[in-house]
Amino acid sequence: MLLSCAVSAQTIIKGKLVDASNNEPVIGANVSIVNTTTGAISDYEGRFSFQTDKAGNHALLISFVGMQSVEKNVTLNGQPIDLGTIKMESDAIGLEEVEVLASIAIDRKTPVAAASISAEDIETKVGNQDFPQVLKSTPGVYVSSVGGGFGDSRISLRGFDSENVAVMINGVPVNDMENGKVYWSNWAGLNDVTKTMQVQRGLGASKLAVPSVGGTINIITKATDAKKGGNVFMGLGNDGYFKTGVTLSTGLMKNGWAVTTSLSRTSGNGYVNGTPFEGYSYFLNIAKKINDKHTLSFTTFGAPQKHGQRRTYLTDEQYNTYGRRYNADWGYRNGEAVNMNVNSYHKPQMSLNWYWTINEKTDLATTAYVSIGQGGGTGITSNAPYGKRLNINDFRNSDGLIDFDRFEKANQEQFNNSNGEYSSVFYKSNNNHLWTGAVSTLTHRVNDHWTITGGLDLRYYRGQHYQTVEDLMGNSYYLDRSNQSTGPRKLGVGDKMGYDNDGIVQWQGLFGQVEYSKDKLTWFMSAAASHQAYKRIDYFKYKNGPNETDWQSFFGGSIKTGANYNINDKHNVFINGGFISRQPFMNAVFLNYKNDINKKAQNEKILSGEIGYGFRTRGFKVNVNAYYTLWKDKAFTKTVYDANGQSYTANLLGVDALHKGIELDAVWQPTRKLTITGMVSVGDWKWLNNLENVKIYDDQQNEIDEVNVFMKNKHVGNSAQTTAAIGVTYELLPRLRIMGDWNFYGDLYADYDVTKLNDPAYKNATMYKMPNYDLLDLGATYGFKLGKFNGLLTFKVNNVFDTEYAVQGRQGSLNSLGKPTLNGYYMGIGRTYSIGIKMSF
Repeated sequence: MLLSCAVSAQTIIKGKLVDASNNEPVIGANVSIVNTTTGAISDYEGRFSFQTDKAGNHALLISFVGMQSVEKNVTLNGQPIDLGTIKMESDAIGLEEVEVLASIAIDRKTPVAAASISAEDIETKVGNQDFPQVLKSTPGVYVSSVGGGFGDSRISLRGFDSENVAVMINGVPVNDMENGKVYWSNWAGLNDVTKTMQVQRGLGASKLAVPSVGGTINIITKATDAKKGGNVFMGLGNDGYFKTGVTLSTGLMKNGWAVTTSLSRTSGNGYVNGTPFEGYSYFLNIAKKINDKHTLSFTTFGAPQKHGQRRTYLTDEQYNTYGRRYNADWGYRNGEAVNMNVNSYHKPQMSLNWYWTINEKTDLATTAYVSIGQGGGTGITSNAPYGKRLNINDFRNSDGLIDFDRFEKANQEQFNNSNGEYSSVFYKSNNNHLWTGAVSTLTHRVNDHWTITGGLDLRYYRGQHYQTVEDLMGNSYYLDRSNQSTGPRKLGVGDKMGYDNDGIVQWQGLFGQVEYSKDKLTWFMSAAASHQAYKRIDYFKYKNGPNETDWQSFFGGSIKTGANYNINDKHNVFINGGFISRQPFMNAVFLNYKNDINKKAQNEKILSGEIGYGFRTRGFKVNVNAYYTLWKDKAFTKTVYDANGQSYTANLLGVDALHKGIELDAVWQPTRKLTITGMVSVGDWKWLNNLENVKIYDDQQNEIDEVNVFMKNKHVGNSAQTTAAIGVTYELLPRLRIMGDWNFYGDLYADYDVTKLNDPAYKNATMYKMPNYDLLDLGATYGFKLGKFNGLLTFKVNNVFDTEYAVQGRQGSLNSLGKPTLNGYYMGIGRTYSIGIKMSF
């Protein structure tokens, strides 16, 4: 009788959680009875269900990172309780509008392959790694630590480097306007302020004309918190890693104002020898809700940093003698550690967003932004002829480090013996810029099924590129002969040397999209057109002083279409396709590092298509997609020399490549305590054709050289073409979670310069293939309460087994057997650890 009474007292509580802004399921939310450990976690349909033997009136708390908590009063009496669909609101002001500007993809609606990384994932999985490392378990993504310095990681997506991957922060493009690259050290503090991060592979959902050949990385930073509060953080790790940070928010006040700010400092010695670093990050958001129709939001953030680098590839001899942490670029001077290559940069971004609800069917979201970048990197150079220059390798101690004292003494001797003609000097390559722009998006819902979107994308960029003398290395001056307008000059510290030029870029873009959504079908078509113009000003290379080119204009654009069809609640399929005509980068427009205009520069053409399938059921989801990207007229230039040593640069037109592959990702939640993730990505990325008998002529149409490039069927280098990952997260005890991530990397080919494949032996040769490798990371988190504070302890160990592996190699020439050789490599990071504590209030 007692047993039957106990059984009858069990109450089942269930419901479904959705995001109020888009009705998408809220996955991974905690649902629990207040002051108990009884509860559940929402699954991949947003559903939750659990049972309890409690009785009477109780409060049910629903919480999820990035959303306002919901509290429900329930009466437990043994009768099932169905709470139905519960809508959860964002805990940030203006977040929904920012996501519109950023074109965030929606599951089972937007027909693109996408993966999202939450703030919680970043907090628990990055540890003391570089920010991009959080993406390494994403299909199609290869993240390498390159030289191993702070912020020096690089990302490739489906075999395409950063200049072919669009990176956007709050809907604002951040790829360099001159060369398309993204330098992650400039954004080293983003892990502190990122709210969500989404990787859209392939054409992506962005309406702007952006270089999404491989895909788009959308980063959404924190907005102003709707609730008052904050947190403090401290972290420790290997090799002197130390981090502190604080976040404070006023919440939305009665006068409609809200302010959120974050500050942090990170420092350490670096895993690679000679790469100490110090970085700061700051974030400020001020929002004002004027009324139901208007919201203003001002955001500024930045991450000033300074860190040593390793730019020299390791050789087998160095690796076997000194180990994987060895760095050939540093040593000691007057008893202090000195690195030849030190990068320092500060690239703050400020934006003012205006969100206007014109009426119930029409919205306008506008952002005006400015970015001011200052900094660069150091190195050593000489004004002596190549045969007389001091070789830094002649001044190494038995431990392989540079003896800068001996080098400086020899430098003084060379200076004195040549009467000041020849010497070496520390220089700094400065790359400053001013970048302003605006993006405005108008969205009009014609009816329940049709939506029209259109807008403007305006940008102006001016980059300043010059070298300065950093250290005379014991001499009284440095004789620089690079300024043609002044002739040889004796320079002191801070004077300009080497080169001095400005690159100016202007951009005007229009974009539009029509979308249809009804029942099970969503379809869209979007188009973008852009005008990009370049101008170059050179202050050194011309005898008559500064030389300024005319504007060089190029028109480009894109057209994309796609559809998603939800067959039923479990199955969906999607397809997309598009064409991109992308303007050439600045180095393809102006040749020979001068104002020599390439009159044959032309747009690259990219044709891309993708098909995908998704399956959802309670506690399990899987996505699989196949892609095909044809890249035509890839811009390559090659420099050759005539008999007098005069250089000439020519276009190599008609270079094509094909990137195709299959990607799969899955998540399984067999119980509310256990979550298993997995992914497999198999790519086949090759160059399609050879270039033979390409003639190069001088200005008088005299033939100088004949160029051949034998690259047909050669695998694209510098990115693993096969990757896989398995992740496990388990709630071992209430609030104690343990996690493990295994990653595999295969079919990684060494990096090489395509234009140097001129030996006919390359016709039948294969590229150098690096060894496969796999890594295991482990971590744990523990949540606790301490008075009015909510605490979170995090612990992370990366590369648990201390695996030794190469993340990037540089291919050498062919040997006597016609096989490629390896001319140096970068070793990956070994075992590292970090521990952190965060107290929220």
